[in-house]
Amino acid sequence: MAIKEAMESDDDVMRVPEFGGDAAGSLDAGSEGRDGGGGSFGRASTSTSVRDGQQKRGRGSVAADREHKRLKRLLRNRVSAQQARERKKVYLVELEERVKELEAKNMELEEKLSTIQNENQMLRKILKNTTANRRGSNSLSGEGLNAE
Repeated sequence: MAIKEAMESDDDVMRVPEFGGDAAGSLDAGSEGRDGGGGSFGRASTSTSVRDGQQKRGRGSVAADREHKRLKRLLRNRVSAQQARERKKVYLVELEERVKELEAKNMELEEKLSTIQNENQMLRKILKNTTANRRGSNSLSGEGLNAE
């Protein structure tokens, strides 16, 4: 009979992801028991219906305690997994926003670079023409003086 109850409670655990009492009556998240949790998140205490008919030293009690611990662990694991999924979603949204910002900044910097390169090229041409004109005017005026 204990094996059948354990199988039923496994099915109930898989069907009921919410917090609160389940159909098997093995979890009572809303009760204030020895843990003083007062229905705190992720904590569960054994229901009185599970322990009333059993002796503390009997095998049923040990099996019930193991089952209770297993169910608590499963519940904590589910809560933890859900929190991890939520954190991952938030992280991915933040990363996508960051990518958009960096791509916009990159485009802006590429445009600045192109503008500055064009300006640099024009200034080099102006400088080259200016120095060529000075050399040409100096050599012409120098030749005219030497010819006299």
